[in-house]
Amino acid sequence: MRPLAQKQPGIPAQQLQGRMVAMNGGALVAEAMRQINPDVVAAYPITPQTILMEGFSQFVADGLVDTEFVTVESEHAALSTLIGASAAGARTQSGTSGAGLAFMWELLWCAAGMRLPIVIHLVTRSLSAPLNILSDHTDAMGARDTGWVQLFAEDGTEAYDNAIQAVRIAEHPDVLLPVMSAQDGFQISHSVERAQLLSDDAVRAFVGQYVPQHSLLDVDHPATFGPNDDRYYFALHRHAQFAAMDNALPVILEVGRQYGELSGRSYGAFESYRLEDADYAVVLMGSAAGAARLAVDRLREQGIRAGLLKLRVFRPFPAALVAQALQGKRAVAAMDKCAVFGSQGGPLFLDIATCLMVSGAAPFGMLDYVYGLGGRDLMPEHVELVFRELQAVDGGADADPVQRFLGLE
Repeated sequence: MRPLAQKQPGIPAQQLQGRMVAMNGGALVAEAMRQINPDVVAAYPITPQTILMEGFSQFVADGLVDTEFVTVESEHAALSTLIGASAAGARTQSGTSGAGLAFMWELLWCAAGMRLPIVIHLVTRSLSAPLNILSDHTDAMGARDTGWVQLFAEDGTEAYDNAIQAVRIAEHPDVLLPVMSAQDGFQISHSVERAQLLSDDAVRAFVGQYVPQHSLLDVDHPATFGPNDDRYYFALHRHAQFAAMDNALPVILEVGRQYGELSGRSYGAFESYRLEDADYAVVLMGSAAGAARLAVDRLREQGIRAGLLKLRVFRPFPAALVAQALQGKRAVAAMDKCAVFGSQGGPLFLDIATCLMVSGAAPFGMLDYVYGLGGRDLMPEHVELVFRELQAVDGGADADPVQRFLGLE
């Protein structure tokens, strides 16, 4: 869990006078949305996201925001509504999970290709069949290559903080891409924790007023959105999206730094724990970081130099920073909380392996672990096993299979 904001030099005290609360992750993000006060929100209920939009819809009903809240017939309709509203110049947001995100799939590409700064709060969930409404990252990983920036939270406080920062990232003129701000379903969305909100004024000053570069309603400066492209212009527009995604990482880091000045909680591309002098490193995203830290501490007491890298930014993948952080490690394990069939490893593993090979920082051994499918718990003992197997590979044990499964007892 991230520390509560503390008064620091240069931070006006009134900016930290938000409420101290005990809330679940869904409610915390709903509070962030209330403070942001988006122009248009369109959503359809799906577990475990429903708790988030129910909370925000109550703020709408109580007149605490000016938002036009559109209750639609499907997730496809929700994102269609946001695309139209965003193209017209509105600040737009939604929330979804699992099959809801999958139902948006075609439109995820449309939103990114039209360079619309939409924010979706994703409460991660497995995909059927068999039917399971609990959390893994399969939904988010299915959308990883659609052109959206992706942020992952470890706990409710980080989900709240990411929700606020996502607006600044998406709307930055060097980016103008949609952002998917993810939290693990149930482990975060339905778990109550102590958190410190910023004041409403501080949040609204931080996100500022959205001024679109182009708007369908600006008849004096007409613009075309989503045209039919031939092969020449299509390639050029795709290239511009690549450039925007490259631009996103420094913007994310700068927004995280500025948010730290405001709140006392700074953010980068990732957070490391006892990593600098580690021989063996585990890389993961989301709520499992707490169990991994406990495992690291236990192994350190036994003289094993274990370390953790908890990734916050998955798209754009911060390859150079990750390679630098993992340089000199004897063996590295990626932990993928998703089901990806027929691949040589999960999405996180493949990105880590690629960046380490390209940078020349590849360790002696690399393993990939699939965990947490359908909400299965990850225990510290599971992470300790990962480190033991990294030790074994470093000592000459067979690294085949590279992809392994945790917690299937």
